[in-house]
Amino acid sequence: MPKTPSYRQIWIISYPIILSLLAQNVIGVVDTAFLGRVGEVELGASAIGGLFYHAIFMLGFGFGTGAQILIARRKGEGHLTQIGKIFDHTMYIFVAFSVVIIIFTLWLSPGFLGRIMSSEAVFHASVRYLDYRIWGILFAFTNVAFRAYYVGISKTGLLGWSAGIMAVVNIVLDYAMILGNWGFPEMGIEGAALASVIAEGVSSAFFIIATLANKSNKKYHIFKLPPFDKEIISRTWNISVFIMLQNFVSLSAWFLFFMVIEQTGERPLAISNIIRSLYLMLMIHIWSFSASVNSLVSQVIGEGNSDAVFPIIGKVNRMGIIISVVMISITLFIPETLLRLYTNDQSLIDEAIPVLYVVMGALIPMSVSINWFSGVSGTANTKTALLIETATILIYLAFVIFIILVVDASLPVVWLSEYVYVITLGLFSFIYMKYGKWRGREI
Repeated sequence: MPKTPSYRQIWIISYPIILSLLAQNVIGVVDTAFLGRVGEVELGASAIGGLFYHAIFMLGFGFGTGAQILIARRKGEGHLTQIGKIFDHTMYIFVAFSVVIIIFTLWLSPGFLGRIMSSEAVFHASVRYLDYRIWGILFAFTNVAFRAYYVGISKTGLLGWSAGIMAVVNIVLDYAMILGNWGFPEMGIEGAALASVIAEGVSSAFFIIATLANKSNKKYHIFKLPPFDKEIISRTWNISVFIMLQNFVSLSAWFLFFMVIEQTGERPLAISNIIRSLYLMLMIHIWSFSASVNSLVSQVIGEGNSDAVFPIIGKVNRMGIIISVVMISITLFIPETLLRLYTNDQSLIDEAIPVLYVVMGALIPMSVSINWFSGVSGTANTKTALLIETATILIYLAFVIFIILVVDASLPVVWLSEYVYVITLGLFSFIYMKYGKWRGREI
């Protein structure tokens, strides 16, 4: 690899991640679209249940990101046989973690949600959703481990195939299980949850088979199932624990945001769920470039080339801004068409359009902010990343609570909170990368 990766090399690493996230977000869009035709209660409940699930999932995703940073660093250092050991130990942790999560979610989630939700109907639907959805957590974590492996070694092609298979399976099963087609029972919100579990399981099976079939993976000693090594777990944990907490804080903020909106009524909650789903679709390229930054920064530091970090982030920022401008332009021309993917209710669409206009403008500052933040994580100074995220979230939540509960602002004004989040996050991250002590750190 040249001293600084070219735009083409960055794109080769990033575009399969874009495809994989696109497929995963298609699942969310399809779930929301089907449930939007079942009812507003189910639409709102899937947002609450989904956010609860993903707040837990992001703990595992954080551990996977730590493993990815460590894998990328070992690749940069040329210690290839250590990569398989890191992957295998990540799976050891994920299996044990999944068992604990399933038990605690089935036991504690009804009591927790019951205390904080005002709508009895949305509460019961959310619990029904989680009773099925939580069983997919092991498959979800397995997919996270493979993502960490392939992004860490900068061989991301398989990610798009896996996610595409998962999306197709989920869409087919959504049609069958949510609405009761092809002889399946009409399961409604439970059908959406079960379809996602099965789709994740199929994706995990594909990853395992494809990885075993590719002989080039043998040099990394993957699937050797080595004896439990406390040092590997300790190194991964020391990087991951702060990312896990950071991701949990971030997703919890989303959860609290929706909880505050839920207090204002079922319609604002339904609109916000639609906007969230579409917003995440518009941000696919941003998260994909962010993952590339994370891995590339760790690799070049492992190669002893810290001077390449800023040029890498600068190139990725420019690529992200260009694609964001394209996404905003498309959205401006067809907002109603995009929203109609989620619901046929014209009044819901009319109320959602102003919120969409507000949110899509945040894509440009987000294209820059997230990359600087991923740069912080890529240096392995994940404790600093957690502090930055926590400070940002506190400012964000203070704004949300003030604007909703004190000012009683309209929904489009409430969503201006995204600008508060992305600008604060980017500013804190840039200051650290510019002036912080991150060069030469060993992990």
